[in-house]
Amino acid sequence: MPALQSAIDSALIAAQAAADKLATDIVIIDVSEQLVITDCFVLCSGANELQVRGIVNAIEEGLHVAGAKRLRKEGTGEATWVLIDYGDIVVHVQLAEERIHYALERLWKDCPLIELPSSINTER
Repeated sequence: MPALQSAIDSALIAAQAAADKLATDIVIIDVSEQLVITDCFVLCSGANELQVRGIVNAIEEGLHVAGAKRLRKEGTGEATWVLIDYGDIVVHVQLAEERIHYALERLWKDCPLIELPSSINTER
């Protein structure tokens, strides 16, 4: 079963919030067929730790306004890879170097991507 529309909507809110903070390489992966614990991964990159923190704050604010409840957040100390779990979506905000090293897109390459609206600039 593909991701629920509510999860896709939340993922798109997170993606837009990340784009508003100039995150790069924004991707939404539908992992619902492979994982029972979540529907979507939102992946994006920041240029430095300060930008990663700003992206994370914007995503949390956008999803809070939309009524989403954060279950947990990890990685804020070093801010090289911050994971925010909302249950139906999991957001990964990584430094560009971490993103290349861990290559989550490669690990989940068999899962479909959710198309982003043209208003979300995914590459800068």
